[in-house]
Amino acid sequence: MSADIGATEPSGADGAVAEPPAKSPWGALALLSLGVAMIIVDGTVVNVALPSMIKDLDMTFADAEWVNTIYALVFAALLINFGRLADIRGRKLLFLTGIVIFVGASMFAGQSDSASQLILARLFQGIGAAIILPTTLSSVNTLFTGKSRAIAFAVWGSVIGGMAAIGPLLGGWLTTYHSWRWVFYINLPIGLLVLVLSIFFVPETKDASARRGADPAGSVLIGAGLAALVFAMIEGQQYGWIQPTAAFSLGALTWPADAPVSIVPVAFLFSVACLTAFVIIERGRNKADKVVVLDLSLFGLKSFRWGNTTALIVSLGEFGLVFVLPLYLQNVLGFTPIKSGVYLAFIAAGAFLATPLVAKLAQKKGSRFVVMVGMIFEAVSVAGIALVVQPDTGTEIIPLLFTYGIGIGFATAQLTGASLADVPLEESGQGSGTQSTSRQIGSALGIAILGAVLAVGLGAFTKDQVSQVPGVTAEQADQISQAVRSTGGGAIAELRATPGSEAVVAAADDAFVSAMRLTVGIAAIFILFGLLSASRLPPGELHDPPGEPEQEPVAAGSA
Repeated sequence: MSADIGATEPSGADGAVAEPPAKSPWGALALLSLGVAMIIVDGTVVNVALPSMIKDLDMTFADAEWVNTIYALVFAALLINFGRLADIRGRKLLFLTGIVIFVGASMFAGQSDSASQLILARLFQGIGAAIILPTTLSSVNTLFTGKSRAIAFAVWGSVIGGMAAIGPLLGGWLTTYHSWRWVFYINLPIGLLVLVLSIFFVPETKDASARRGADPAGSVLIGAGLAALVFAMIEGQQYGWIQPTAAFSLGALTWPADAPVSIVPVAFLFSVACLTAFVIIERGRNKADKVVVLDLSLFGLKSFRWGNTTALIVSLGEFGLVFVLPLYLQNVLGFTPIKSGVYLAFIAAGAFLATPLVAKLAQKKGSRFVVMVGMIFEAVSVAGIALVVQPDTGTEIIPLLFTYGIGIGFATAQLTGASLADVPLEESGQGSGTQSTSRQIGSALGIAILGAVLAVGLGAFTKDQVSQVPGVTAEQADQISQAVRSTGGGAIAELRATPGSEAVVAAADDAFVSAMRLTVGIAAIFILFGLLSASRLPPGELHDPPGEPEQEPVAAGSA
């Protein structure tokens, strides 16, 4: 048994099949980490560039929500199935496939000339990301053992943290000095580099003992159910929450504006039906010992149940907040994309700097304590943001963004380990995939819910504030409020450029601030619910997330 760092150790693990290992698995690690970094950067740069996309493509605020939620929904629905497929068909093969899909979708997104084209491109980016993430994680777990595995995962995690910090800055710089299209085009050279080098330096690995089969019905049901739920929350303003206010069309199908009820409650009911059927089918498949998208039996474990509940609830607040912040910074404060990127980078910086402190604190106090401390940091910081936002807020928001990031660093780092602490080793892949799915579901729902709150608030507060401006008629106030609401505040920038509109702009700014406070306040409430959920976790000592059984790469075909 070699003691060299990076060498894989024979473990007698079942059924692992691989090419002869690369000269150095660290080269493979660099490429795998770069592939994941591309996904992380893409998620952060899009938020910063979103206000520019809204303006350039004449997008509605609902379109902007779909740009992010469709990505998260597809990611959540496909993540576990692709992870299992990679174990069976080959992790390298799936990784390369994911890179090709993600890069192709990025090029398509950069060339978009309409909201629908951009949303479709984001859907395919979500497919690519759902392939890349689990294949990189399981590949790292297979290529390294012992101490070298711990170092490899530390490097992998550090790359993710570093890219999360760089993302807003990169997105702001590209959008300010080039075009929002370059936040997608930047993936082309990176992706092509990873693709070509991975062919030579990333060995193929499989697990011959992995369970065969897939769960297409489960994937379709959870995807359709969540999509219908998100559609209802995003489009309620457009089509009416109960009574229809506009006709809905999808291809050749039309839901008329004179229908007795809006399409929105129908979508809610369809969502409930799909998700109920999903639970029933998953339970049945699990009892029959068939492959499932979501192993509901794992929720019988207290740590897993409350860990995933906490991850979902906290993601509602975290991702929804990061979605609305750039709109406030750019549309109300008038920041350039690069300046708003600098501000948002303080969140990632706080999370990155908090990470080294987490392990020692968890060893002394337990993982539940660390998770709860992180959430307290988050809740207090978000509440502080709600108090300090003004039409002329300055640098006083930066410390709150930084401490919010510290909270994320504390909570996220230990939540995964706490959730998987009691999961059997042979179920660890399913368990870790489930938590990733929970986070993506929380992301999609958070953007939809907080986006809907912001839209409703913008419509109501803008109409109220603008109608009090001398000389503005009720009809004009209604038109302005509709414009501000439908553009997520983007219309304020256009008003600001109109001579003699200072009073209307001031009223619209005040209205946005009121809507922002309401939205951020609800995000804080979500995080507090997450804190209550985290309190139900077992105290726990520090746990390394369980990996797959250690596997020895052997010559292909010899197993």
